[in-house]
Amino acid sequence: MDADPLQITDLSFAYDKRPVLKGVNLRLKSGEVVGLIGPNGVGKSTLVKLAAGLLRPDSGAVKLFGRPPGDWRRRDLARVLALVPQGAYLPPTFTVWESALLGRTPYFGFLGMARERDRGVTRRALEWVGIAHLADRLVGELSGGERQRVVLARALVQEPHCLLLDEPTTHLDIHHQVAILSLVRQLATQEGLAVLTVLHDLNLAATFADRLVLLVDGQVVAQGTPAEVLRRERLVTIYGESVAVLSHPDHGSRPTILPRRADCNL
Repeated sequence: MDADPLQITDLSFAYDKRPVLKGVNLRLKSGEVVGLIGPNGVGKSTLVKLAAGLLRPDSGAVKLFGRPPGDWRRRDLARVLALVPQGAYLPPTFTVWESALLGRTPYFGFLGMARERDRGVTRRALEWVGIAHLADRLVGELSGGERQRVVLARALVQEPHCLLLDEPTTHLDIHHQVAILSLVRQLATQEGLAVLTVLHDLNLAATFADRLVLLVDGQVVAQGTPAEVLRRERLVTIYGESVAVLSHPDHGSRPTILPRRADCNL
């Protein structure tokens, strides 16, 4: 595929005539991780849904590998694009194995039977996200963090070329946050996977993303490397908090964001 995995051009969208996104431009290339950041309610999740073809823009264009999402057969689209949404539903009576194997549906033959390759891909994905030992557990018995990793495994089982993640570290402790984002980073570097991920934790975004796109009031106000986007003056203006921006102790070119405590008179 010669075209970029994702290209968004002059995109605008509104819910019931309430503008959510205005003139958004974004390009995602193979082998890179792009972090989508910004305050709550600025349209990050909506942008991911538009990129996945779950919503249609009011104006502008979304192209996946050079084609609008609506031009793809669903089976073919599921082989190149995977989405990990917020609050994804998992049947509670399914096992972890069965839930992850659902990601292979676009590859099943006429009779809908899993083949050895499907089982191998599923086994590998469960190992990648650290839940292979839970394969026989019912989803309804899992913690929120474990369910989140099942959803990610299901997406990776699709063997996508483009991965969209909406707050993938929700419900995860710091160990699993780092493990999951390290895996995503590794897949981008070694397998050429293109990743767009919504992240609220600016330090995780700064550590793992190649580029950041900062949304405010439905518009892109900055995009570039973490060091270019995460400037103290900009963060104070947008988030309304006093913060310090320092160099990461292990990755000097990447910033670390520290909050400064505000003294309150109660």
